[in-house]
Amino acid sequence: MSALRVGVLAYPGCFASEVFGVPDLLTMASHVAGPDRAGYEVSIVSPRRRVAASGGAALAVAPLREVDVLVVPGFELVPGLDVDAKLVALAPEIAAIRSHAAAGDVVVSICVGAFLLAEAGLLNRRRATTAWFLADELARRCPETDVRPERLVVTDNGVTTTAAFSAMYDFALELVRQHSGADVARTTARVALLDNARSSQTPYVDTRLLPQPGNEFSRKVMRHLDQNLAARYDLAALADALGVSTRTLLRRFADATGQSPLEYLQSSRVRRARHLLETTDRTVASISTAVGYKDSGTFAALFAKHTGRRPRDYRATFRRGAD
Repeated sequence: MSALRVGVLAYPGCFASEVFGVPDLLTMASHVAGPDRAGYEVSIVSPRRRVAASGGAALAVAPLREVDVLVVPGFELVPGLDVDAKLVALAPEIAAIRSHAAAGDVVVSICVGAFLLAEAGLLNRRRATTAWFLADELARRCPETDVRPERLVVTDNGVTTTAAFSAMYDFALELVRQHSGADVARTTARVALLDNARSSQTPYVDTRLLPQPGNEFSRKVMRHLDQNLAARYDLAALADALGVSTRTLLRRFADATGQSPLEYLQSSRVRRARHLLETTDRTVASISTAVGYKDSGTFAALFAKHTGRRPRDYRATFRRGAD
């Protein structure tokens, strides 16, 4: 087996860590695999002669060349950034992405790099992912794309997209697994202290960082539910407190938020439970009661549905300040 040719496409404003993260992990994998297995030929390429990454770091780049895998890092998506203008300025890179895809190369985006792939037309009628907090924006811009916000890595017909930042390592480990074998991927993950068994970005989602849909009426409903988190859900009592009928409550809340009051309450309870699991030593049963569930089994099932992990597993991963 010959060396796998991997090119990382550098461009103005890209994250330098996402440029070097995959090559560094592939270097580790080559050392783990040893000289008897085919390694990786990695280059940092660009259609430009000079490239400054996010923060102004100068990157040494080589001209575009034939590769087997082209990796497109993400860029700094700051509030107020005109994404359309950013993509227009990256026209040479987008043309290069389109050219590599047409040549049959595997094309991979890291995080916000998915927006460059979308602009190149690579995500039309494909499944894709990106950082969870940008998934709605990608879906809005690409209505023909099946965006999977819960997934860490999605591959569809030669095009791979990943979730935010550290998901580049999930992709890189899968690349090592395919090219060098599962044993090399496992050992490389251990050397690099990486979780080799992640499958979802759902446990990392913080809904406080997402735009909150709704209007004045729906926010009143949300406040009432949040202030009575542990109380039994009573739709009739809720409607009476808001001075409307149950039918009107359900219709107006759904129109504003796209969900029912019960669905919002469940997500709010899970959000509170996550906080308690991360910051306290309270038992799962105690937390279950605190957020309105007398049956800890019912609570655990709901928690797993929302986060992808059972409460104890979640605490083991995200507990803050633990010894």
